[in-house]
Amino acid sequence: MSEQSNNTGFATNAIHFAYDAQQEQGALNPPLHLSSTYTFESAEHGADLFAGNAQGHFYSRISNPTLDILEKRIACLEGAQSGLSFASGMGAISATMWTLLQSGDEVLADITLYGCTYAFMQHGLSKFGVSVKFVDMTDTDALASAITPRTKLVYFETPANPNMRIVDIQTVCSLARDAGAISIVDNTYATPYLTQPIALGADLVIHSATKYLGGHGDLVAGLLVGSTDLVNQVRVEGLKDMTGACMSPFTAMLIMRGLKTLELRMQRHSQSAQTVAQYLTDHSAVKHVYYPGLVEHPQHELAKKQMRLFGGMIAFELNGGLESGKALMNELKMIQRAVSLGDAESLIQHPASMTHAAYTPEQRAAHGISDTLVRFSVGLESVADILNDFDQAFSACHEPSTGSLMAKDKAVIRNQTLDQLRSVRHLTDCV
Repeated sequence: MSEQSNNTGFATNAIHFAYDAQQEQGALNPPLHLSSTYTFESAEHGADLFAGNAQGHFYSRISNPTLDILEKRIACLEGAQSGLSFASGMGAISATMWTLLQSGDEVLADITLYGCTYAFMQHGLSKFGVSVKFVDMTDTDALASAITPRTKLVYFETPANPNMRIVDIQTVCSLARDAGAISIVDNTYATPYLTQPIALGADLVIHSATKYLGGHGDLVAGLLVGSTDLVNQVRVEGLKDMTGACMSPFTAMLIMRGLKTLELRMQRHSQSAQTVAQYLTDHSAVKHVYYPGLVEHPQHELAKKQMRLFGGMIAFELNGGLESGKALMNELKMIQRAVSLGDAESLIQHPASMTHAAYTPEQRAAHGISDTLVRFSVGLESVADILNDFDQAFSACHEPSTGSLMAKDKAVIRNQTLDQLRSVRHLTDCV
């Protein structure tokens, strides 16, 4: 299936788009093209390829037939014109920004970002004369006031890593466009199955494909989608000449394998996360739960507007503070203590001392990342087993002031969980 049909669903495109098995001797999966260089029909043909006057591959740092399928497929899923692959999410971010920025330009970034993205903006860009202003983009009036004639890029994540803030994609991208700035959305948490920022006005969308797109914790990669003009500019400048952060064909194959089950996995991640978030909300040891699927989330209605489901990421704080969070994590048996997210395994970590340690304590406080926050990536295990692991960990912490649930309360939650599991058919019929 080399072309998208208007009637073709997300999962079908994720499995088939941009590949025709009959053109590859019937091979069901796209072959790995492990060539670093490509031959030319003639000297003139080689010159035309280098000049951009002919289509084709000439060196795998710039393009590769296996990567080409992945790039077309992710662009299709995001509703974009073109895609581009990178060796990591940070490779995608740095190559894109170095392409689009020059000394004297200004970047407006949301106050809550992945720690390495924040470090790159705070410390890396300043070395090249680019200024960065961090703005609370949930406050669109504040964003409108912060935009200046020097603003070249407007950058944000939604949901934001790690505290699950939701940014109004359509409004923010409209403000950027009116000011002549390029909007970039990190869609890693949501994936194109839950949110399509291009349809809401974004110019470019970035992914750490390491996470949900790969989905199995066995690769590191990044992806970019957007207009053909912008993506080609990043390919020729940021990827080819500035970073060289090209993806390997084997990694592309692993991501395409992950995309085949993305819809099913995101449904399961989201369904289980909703159950776990409600469990944590009802637990006497838990102070706050941050999950956009909860009606208590301050941006629940906005999340409903721009997300198909609410995703697999949860952040929460315990009544006992940081030490209680550490104690809980140390008592977990099945749930793994590890950074990253979006894997089949449930992963838990402490942002302030791990993924967001690049922030100073003062910066974390100003940017909405508390030192007591725990980030939880809900995996694909049976949700009852996830709840059981939390139960035993809470009980093992032996904190009378916070305590674990009484048996009666646990039974109520178990019944609610079973009811939600029985509603899977209804859930998948609605998405």
